[in-house]
Amino acid sequence: MMELLIVSPVRTVCKTEVAKVFFPGAAGGFEVFPGHAPLLTSLRPGNIVYTTLDGKEVTVAVRTGCVRLLDDRIEACVETAQP
Repeated sequence: MMELLIVSPVRTVCKTEVAKVFFPGAAGGFEVFPGHAPLLTSLRPGNIVYTTLDGKEVTVAVRTGCVRLLDDRIEACVETAQP
């Protein structure tokens, strides 16, 4: 289990517990699972797709941003987001 927080300049897009998350990384898409090594990277336009603990898949469209992962806590700061 991981905690995911996605924020934009105007609102908190989501704050939830997730099983896995896909990010559109600047160097290519990547997926994060519990226990992942610490990470700090930028995002390119695309979709963040996360899976909740009950198996529901949610997509959030982003223009750009960055993501930080440390100790199963994921924080994404995005320029724009549309749930």
